[in-house]
Amino acid sequence: MPRGDGRLTHELDPQQPGPQDACGVFGVWAPGEEVAKLTYFGLYALQHRGQEAAGIAVSDGSSVVVYKDLGLVAQVFDESTLASLRGHIAIGHARYSTTGASNWENAQPTLRATTPRGTSGDDGPAATTIALAHNGNLVNTAELARRVAELGVGDATTTSDTALVTALLAARPDLSVEAAALEVLPTLRGAFSFVFMDEDTLYAARDPQGVRPLVLGRLERGWVVASETAALDMVGASVVREIEPGELLAIDEHGLRSSRFAAPEPKGCLFEYVYLARPDSTISGRNIYAGRVAIGRALAREHPVEADLVIPVPESGTPAAIGYAEESGIPYGAGLVKNAYVGRTFIQPSQTIRQLGIRLKLNPLRDNVRGKRIVVVDDSIVRGNTQRAIIRMLREAGAVEVHVRISSPPVKWPCFYGIDFATKAELLANGLDTDGIRRSIGADSLGYVSLPGLIAATEQPKTRLCRACFDGEYPIDLPADNVIGKHVLEGLAKTAANTGGHASKRRGSDSSHAGENSRRTGTGESAGGNERVATSPGGADALLRP
Repeated sequence: MPRGDGRLTHELDPQQPGPQDACGVFGVWAPGEEVAKLTYFGLYALQHRGQEAAGIAVSDGSSVVVYKDLGLVAQVFDESTLASLRGHIAIGHARYSTTGASNWENAQPTLRATTPRGTSGDDGPAATTIALAHNGNLVNTAELARRVAELGVGDATTTSDTALVTALLAARPDLSVEAAALEVLPTLRGAFSFVFMDEDTLYAARDPQGVRPLVLGRLERGWVVASETAALDMVGASVVREIEPGELLAIDEHGLRSSRFAAPEPKGCLFEYVYLARPDSTISGRNIYAGRVAIGRALAREHPVEADLVIPVPESGTPAAIGYAEESGIPYGAGLVKNAYVGRTFIQPSQTIRQLGIRLKLNPLRDNVRGKRIVVVDDSIVRGNTQRAIIRMLREAGAVEVHVRISSPPVKWPCFYGIDFATKAELLANGLDTDGIRRSIGADSLGYVSLPGLIAATEQPKTRLCRACFDGEYPIDLPADNVIGKHVLEGLAKTAANTGGHASKRRGSDSSHAGENSRRTGTGESAGGNERVATSPGGADALLRP
């Protein structure tokens, strides 16, 4: 069985994180609107889906400019930058890496020049440029990397599956971007919700299984595509519908076009309902908050206990804790306070501070828990370190009993479709039964919601859900050669370098493409010397134009 790779969320403990989604994507086609600002606010609503890097690409009809950097959306963009990103089409991306290292080159949107578009005076032929953003993770990345190397269109500086897809879309000068997409998309295996664009058109596509969410919205003067409905709400767009599994949308001055590149075989991610999606989003007609409350109710029916207070692990455990309290009749209250202003930090704590661990983010309400039997509701247990620390804190604060209830079944299998879980060996439930986990974390009792109980709360048929992290049934075949994982492309590059393979060929082809490094955009210089910017050929001065 292939190994899962990578680390998890920094939400509570940066040293021992929990589940982390791959990315959030947003796209808008809206002539006359400030599309960069709309995209900024859309990404702001999707920040929970990725906190490593953020980027926005815009087109004014003549060139495409990408501005991206490592950090949160609010750290990467300011008012002056957004004001300089002018156009009528934009796409945006908030990244957490699941394939490729966390560096500037792998930040998105990716950019690549493609088909010549005629002439532009003394400057010679112009080029159509593709910018692409991706939520999900492909499982045939090694196969795609070999194909890109054979075509000689690779970029040695990037190691993401997204860059490979962008290169393949741009490798067909004889086809339009839309036609190229209809050829490339059926060759991809894994989870993908794409938004991409050229100078004139916004595109969106979703894998045949529809593992990751993607929705279409309507503005008064345009269209919006986003990972979640909450992002549509943020920019004042009305929800039209979900983009169907296996569907390609194209939006331009002629309107909206829909094409099918594969038959739909829906397998939406079950973990979106547990943790990943915002509680104010809706997936497949089910409000996420209502679904999580229903999970908590099921948990109370399946694992009752005599207790004095139900408390959540904020914020992800709150709706399920409310449901548990309502169903059980045990009072709901606060027992842990989360420091809302401790997020990602680039300041490394000292060893003394690091030893405080989870106290940097959570602190018990001593007067609320002292002398009480407490039910603590959380969304999942991965390694168990967070729950172990919380239970210890509550006991030190005077709780006489601590009963843990989890609003998902035991996570026993890694995800290869866009959640950065631990390796299988690191998953606590993979090596211990429920009582063994209870002893490991120090709880008086432990109960997980059952898989049937969780599925019932989503109001979706079992056959339309990906449950692989809970039951090991992967709906998209994994590569037989086990060439899979977060750093698969870095590994292939090292192999090629050691064997004298395709690496030099890829390096030799970089200058003929609009690359990911702003110092190699086809002009030889970055836009105004700004290393956060990548542009289409002839567009390097776009940020400086009046």
